[in-house]
Amino acid sequence: MGKNPFPGMNPWLESHWGDVHTRLTTYACDQLQPLLPSGLRARIEEYVSVDSDEENAQSAPRFAPDVRVIEHPGGTEASGGIGTLVAAEPLLVRRIAEPETLRYIQIVDLTAGHRIVTSIEFLSPANKAHGPGCRQYRKNQRQMLDGRVNVVEIDLLRAGGWVLAVSKDSVPKPCRRPYRICVVRAANPWTAEVYRTALDQPLPIIRVPLRCDDADVPLNLQTLIDAAYFNGRYADDIDYSKPPRPKLRDADAQWAARVLTDQGLYHEA
Repeated sequence: MGKNPFPGMNPWLESHWGDVHTRLTTYACDQLQPLLPSGLRARIEEYVSVDSDEENAQSAPRFAPDVRVIEHPGGTEASGGIGTLVAAEPLLVRRIAEPETLRYIQIVDLTAGHRIVTSIEFLSPANKAHGPGCRQYRKNQRQMLDGRVNVVEIDLLRAGGWVLAVSKDSVPKPCRRPYRICVVRAANPWTAEVYRTALDQPLPIIRVPLRCDDADVPLNLQTLIDAAYFNGRYADDIDYSKPPRPKLRDADAQWAARVLTDQGLYHEA
């Protein structure tokens, strides 16, 4: 089935993010569960991304159009004379895409009425696109921070805006791209922990905060990406002769071409 040809994040996986996002969330929850101390549980929760108001209607993704049948004024008669039915033609109309179901991980304290201790989310395009989806994410983010919940944001998408709980200007430029990981601890909400990522390096093992008296638990992001690539059989599906979306910058594209060439995978920069 093939392994991930890249040492870190695979840029071609961004085009398959619906499946990859679900796998990452599930695998991360499973990785964390046996490491949690007594009384804590990792749970996957869902919410719906609302992205269908009039403000965003023109830019919203479109699915196949719905069809309704109307009588066409210029329709051709089937046969015969008066009273013959006129053939109807369908009118094709566009429709707004269905709301996207997003998933994230909550670590809850069973001994404190299932209080949320830590929220972990792999960002999706809906979180980062301008419009209601982004505003909803920001609202949820603020509620978690105000509720003294540890917030872990993992952004493995090069496309989209900056929505992390730390301002872009506060982060040194080398840490802003291509991927971003931010941790805000409830015990110290005035400071954000930002993990540096590089295209040619494995994704980091990050420290996930829990209750104040608990030790952090590790989350190995690279093993999650590698498992998603392998189990999703993306080695069979990805055409490396075509550039990823969004395209890589020149230097990054040249590096990716060398990696793929060395492993016998064709790539056209």
